[in-house]
Amino acid sequence: MKLERHLKKRTGKALRPAKRIVFSCVLAAITAAGQTPAAQQIAGASAPSSNEASLPEPPPYWAFAINPPADSAAAPANTPDKIKNNIPRHVPGSTAEFTDSQVGNMLAPPDWHPADHPAMPQIVSRGRAPDVYACGYCHLPNGQGRPENSSLAGLPTAYIVQQLADFKNGLRKSSDPRHAPTSAMIAYETKATPQEIRAAADYFSALKPQPWIRVVETGTVPKTHVAGWMLVADDLTKDDSGETEPIGGRIIETPENLERTELRDDRSGFIAYVPLGSIQRGEALARGNSSKALQCATCHGRDLRGKGKAPRLAGRSPSYLVRQLYDIQHGARAGAGVRPMKPAIAGLTVDDMAAIAAYVSSLAP
Repeated sequence: MKLERHLKKRTGKALRPAKRIVFSCVLAAITAAGQTPAAQQIAGASAPSSNEASLPEPPPYWAFAINPPADSAAAPANTPDKIKNNIPRHVPGSTAEFTDSQVGNMLAPPDWHPADHPAMPQIVSRGRAPDVYACGYCHLPNGQGRPENSSLAGLPTAYIVQQLADFKNGLRKSSDPRHAPTSAMIAYETKATPQEIRAAADYFSALKPQPWIRVVETGTVPKTHVAGWMLVADDLTKDDSGETEPIGGRIIETPENLERTELRDDRSGFIAYVPLGSIQRGEALARGNSSKALQCATCHGRDLRGKGKAPRLAGRSPSYLVRQLYDIQHGARAGAGVRPMKPAIAGLTVDDMAAIAAYVSSLAP
């Protein structure tokens, strides 16, 4: 398997067959659909024709990261029935140890660094079997989240509560129905009681967001494929240099350390490769210094760290941010909180969204 060979090159040891850690909170519950067509793999690499330019832009594969079919060689074989290795695992800076089965337990996720955060409420640490998965599994005990879901650390309690209501009421979904992390939120987490939702919201809101995404401008990126609802690097070549390709108009967000990310280590973040010049262009767009006339600071605060009920944008996953901009623009998100955004972002292209995300993600959270 490509992913196993990649890990072997990075860690110097083979990945045992049972060490296929669950990548996200949805693999046990929802079967993934097909992979995005190869023709869309380097979005923005060439200018569209006049006919193409008049058509709605499809969801960018690199932001939605739809898992390949379960029988694909690139798909992680990590459903719970295949996680049977009881060898203890470890991560740097922690004395804890968890087996693969424990790491993949969506009703009792690993807490590698319990001293880094307050005591978690039951709904965050354990969920409520069998209806509601532990919030800390997908969003991690520190609330930083991963590219396939949302960073919750420091968001207003009222905002988090409203998002659960929007999911439950059909006002928040994904533009690509194959995006299983979103489907899982709707299918499972909306079954939480108001008291459980409030407890989780209060917990995550009280957490201080940490630097989590390292944004790097570049013209060339490692070749990647989708696995576990995120982008991971392909095999390394025999000379130990990664295979690369032009970045085009994409953002390539991938784990800094894939093995630690698999183990759900909440001290191991992500690197986001963005197109050359995109941060400066994104700043001009976000500040209203362009024909698009955006003023992100009006709602999200002068430093884009949130204001009132409006969420923080600074330092969040650019993949997540592009998904949300695309979903709002195309009507998949229609809650009261995002309605003022729809006319403001109506004229944005996916390239514009990528530039804005590159800029705001590069800011200190």
